[in-house]
Amino acid sequence: MISMLKVFDAYSMRARLFPASIAASPALAAIAMLISWKSLELSNTVATLALVVLLFAIADFARERGRAVERKLYASKGGMPSVTMFRYSDPTIDQGSKERYRTFLAAKLGKPVPGLEAEQADVGAADSFYDQCGVWLREQTRDTKKFALLFGENVTYGFRRNLLGVKWLALLLNLGVVVICTAMLWYSAWDLRSAEGKRIIVVLIVAAGHAAYMLLAVRQDAVWDAARTYGRQLILSTEVLLKQQGGPKEPGAGTAAKTTSARKRTSTKSKKPEGEVGS
Repeated sequence: MISMLKVFDAYSMRARLFPASIAASPALAAIAMLISWKSLELSNTVATLALVVLLFAIADFARERGRAVERKLYASKGGMPSVTMFRYSDPTIDQGSKERYRTFLAAKLGKPVPGLEAEQADVGAADSFYDQCGVWLREQTRDTKKFALLFGENVTYGFRRNLLGVKWLALLLNLGVVVICTAMLWYSAWDLRSAEGKRIIVVLIVAAGHAAYMLLAVRQDAVWDAARTYGRQLILSTEVLLKQQGGPKEPGAGTAAKTTSARKRTSTKSKKPEGEVGS
C-alpha cells in the first residue's frame, strides 16, 4: 500500500508518471477517441484498466531506462556534474566558495580535503570524496519546502532523463497507433466525413505532433543541461547548511565587519555636540 502511495508523490507524478503519459499519449488519444463512452460496457472497463496498467508499466520502465541513460551520459561527459563541479579545474562555481564548501563537508564526513596536487595526481580518489559530499548533501536537503529550488531542478532533470529513456518506446507506440488508424480508414473505405473517420484524423494529428516533439525536443543535451543545473544547485545548497550549522564564513568577512565596526566607533567619538568649540 505504501509503495502504491509513493507513485502519487510530487516527484513520482512529475518525473515518472508525466513522461509515461507523454510516451503513451497517442495510445491514450486512440482509446479516448475510438471507444464509445456513452454507456458503461465491458469494453470501457477493460480499456480503462488497460490504460492504468499501461501508464504504471511505462512509468516503471521509464525509471529503469532513465537510469541507464544517466549512466551512459555521465560516462560520456566525464562524470556526474555534482562531482566534476567540485574539481579545482571546473570554473562553474568560484574557487573561494568551493574551498569553503569542501572544508565544511570534510568536517561533516570526517575526511581530509583533497588538495589541488592530490586531485591532479589521483582524480579518482578526489572524485570519491566529492561523490560522498554529494551523497551527504542529498540527505541533508530532502526538505522540499526549505530547498524548493533544488527540488524543482531535480524534478526537471528526472523528467527529461526518464522521457529520454522511453523515447524509442514512445515512437514505437506512436507507429503502432498510426498503423491501426490507417487500417481502420482503409477498412471504412477512407470515409473521412463519418464520425469515426473524423476521430481517426484527430488521433493521427496527435500522433504527428507527438512524433515531432519526441524527435526534436527529447534530446541528450537537454538532459545534460538539466543535470548540470541540478548539480550546481546541489553544491550551492551548502551555503544554506553553512548558515544553519555555523560553518566557515567567506574569507575576510569577519575582518571586514570588525573594521567597519571600529570605524563607526572612531567616527562617533570624534564628533562633538553642536555648538561645542574644540580646544
